Amino acid sequence: MRLASGRENELTETPGDPRDRKPSGDGTQVKIVIPDDHSMVSLLGSRDELLHVIEEAFDADIHVRGNEITITGAPEETARVAGLFDELTELLAGGAELTADEVARAVAMLRRKSGIRPADVLSLGILSARGRTIRPKTLNQKRYVDAIDEHTIVFCIGPAGTGKTYLAMAKAVKALQAKEVNRIILTRPAVEAGERLGFLPGTLYEKIDPYLRPLHDALHDMLDPESIPRLMAAGTIEVAPLAYMRGRTLNDSFIILDEAQNTSAEQMKMFLTRLGFGSRMVVTGDVTQVDLPAGQASGLRLVQDILDGVEDVRFVRLTSHDVVRHRLVGDIVDAYAAYEARTGTGTVTGPVRDRGLRGRASERGDGRANSRGPRKRAQ
Repeated sequence: MRLASGRENELTETPGDPRDRKPSGDGTQVKIVIPDDHSMVSLLGSRDELLHVIEEAFDADIHVRGNEITITGAPEETARVAGLFDELTELLAGGAELTADEVARAVAMLRRKSGIRPADVLSLGILSARGRTIRPKTLNQKRYVDAIDEHTIVFCIGPAGTGKTYLAMAKAVKALQAKEVNRIILTRPAVEAGERLGFLPGTLYEKIDPYLRPLHDALHDMLDPESIPRLMAAGTIEVAPLAYMRGRTLNDSFIILDEAQNTSAEQMKMFLTRLGFGSRMVVTGDVTQVDLPAGQASGLRLVQDILDGVEDVRFVRLTSHDVVRHRLVGDIVDAYAAYEARTGTGTVTGPVRDRGLRGRASERGDGRANSRGPRKRAQ
């Protein structure tokens, strides 16, 4: 097992096998000795909390004595467990603090055999804010973050709780702090979620504030709350309904359109054509939660066909595996998708087109669809 520092963990020697695998009565056995400069509590968790997560995830016997870990089981399982400890020790070497959630996500990445190391995903910091670091937690989220770096316009489509808007806003704040852009513009359509709110009292901004509140909440997670009013008063950060974008050219800006499934085709075209020099756009939405009037096509669904193959435009798709809220949220998303597929009602979870076309290669849920070259900034 190789650490980030380049050293290797000590393994009990077995002739001819550098990984120290030897058959036992119950299968293959691997012994790992964790270096003294690694805390076993940090690796295994308080009261072995993280060790229990690992034991539940694999069909292998894991025995810990001091700083020696012995893994016994089928060859493929023991190799996975050994690989997991390799990833976890590298995360610790990089200064990370392991949690049960991170261990579970590392296990999931190893099982999917994506070829990407969990340590490379979970150690990627986007923004350090208010005492914590915002980073992707799944492979598809990392692909999403990478796409924002590499393309001018990025669409992220996925179910609720997958971090679509949150990660985009973290990238926007980072770009502003690095002086890559001069301002951040956050917008979403003011569409009621299947309810009739009726007359709302107050000024215009007080009327639209409920629709924009989620964006304000995310900003407060990433910036000093006392600085937000000042930045908004100066126009450095703007949070406004989509209708306010008409007729504008947005230069040197990081622009995020949230809840884009609730745009019409005309609104989507209007928004995308606001792009100015030195700007980038991120469009997020969930095509399974459209709140438009019956019979009105979602601009987010249509744009997948319209911009398919356009250079410097990237579509990234997240799935229930990328949900970072409570575990039940992912289960709920899957349950609804299964019900809709079984009964033929509603919209089937995933990038479904308005013409009912599904299953094209460009609609894969692996976060790699529709890349047509690197971002080229307008001069």
